Amino acid sequence: PAGAGGRSGGRPGREGDGSAGLADDAAAGLVAALAFPERVARAKGDGAFLMASGTGAELTGESRLRGSAWLAVAVADRPSHAASARVRLAAVVDEGTARTAARHLLVAGDEVRWEDGDVVARSVERLGAVETVVRPLRDPGPALVREALLEGLRREGPGLLRWSREADELRERLAFLHRVLGAPWPDVSDAALLERPEDWLEPELSRARRRADLGRIDAGQALRRLLPWSTGEAARLDELAPERIEVPSGSRIRVEYGGEQPVLAVKLQEMFGLAETPSIAGVPVLVHLLSPAGRPAAVTADLASFWRDGYRSVRAELRGRYPRHPWPEDPASAPPTRRTNARR
Repeated sequence: PAGAGGRSGGRPGREGDGSAGLADDAAAGLVAALAFPERVARAKGDGAFLMASGTGAELTGESRLRGSAWLAVAVADRPSHAASARVRLAAVVDEGTARTAARHLLVAGDEVRWEDGDVVARSVERLGAVETVVRPLRDPGPALVREALLEGLRREGPGLLRWSREADELRERLAFLHRVLGAPWPDVSDAALLERPEDWLEPELSRARRRADLGRIDAGQALRRLLPWSTGEAARLDELAPERIEVPSGSRIRVEYGGEQPVLAVKLQEMFGLAETPSIAGVPVLVHLLSPAGRPAAVTADLASFWRDGYRSVRAELRGRYPRHPWPEDPASAPPTRRTNARR
């Protein structure tokens, strides 16, 4: 065998001894490969190799073996902090010799996996961890593709699907009901959804072949398969977690479910006369009272307390800025309105 530095003569050389040449490269390489078949290694570039065992190996210094496509590594050490082993003694071999010596490590098969953000399907032949032949796989098995797509969802999350605003809101409503009421309302966290893809992503998932197909799956439609239809509770979704609440002015205001409490953002004048804070599934709504310009003026989960204690300072601050809007002294008994004083 030749040292990583290129020793001449019949005796093995070592890294950095500065000699050159081999008496019989082929014989030395075959002996080293047969002795250590798991250490036959293929070049990765710039002096780096991958051994059949799966361990990286690197030539040090200005080794004459750097240009070799294959090596049989006889001696290598791996410092505790290093990712790769350092080659101390090696011989040049060709691919045929490597295959002969390590033929018990030769395997071939189809691989379908999630790689670089999409499904990659290949027919691969390996000598241990070293890929020797790679071809595109034109018609991979549906089960392998499905598993690769699931791996993509696990890595990158359900955001790979098509999420409309309605789908996002449905998921937030379901998450709220699961947190507040529990079963039969489903857990729709990423982890829970990906534990049971067959319950909500079929048949679309089994038909998909690539990332773009996942992006065409309507997440909202898929989530509706998780509603508790069998118990009849699904019909109560809009009752228990309504999309909108009608406020005293008659407006129907959208509820946001993304936080710990449902949030209702509504103009302050539209809530006049309402003493009791609305609640959803027994949870008081967090009311964001807005100025006539739609900017936050106050936040409260207790309207009666706000009308009594907090409204006065808000009125003092805003009525000069918005004189065309009503600012009664007693908001708890005043008529709610969406209009200015002139339009009223």
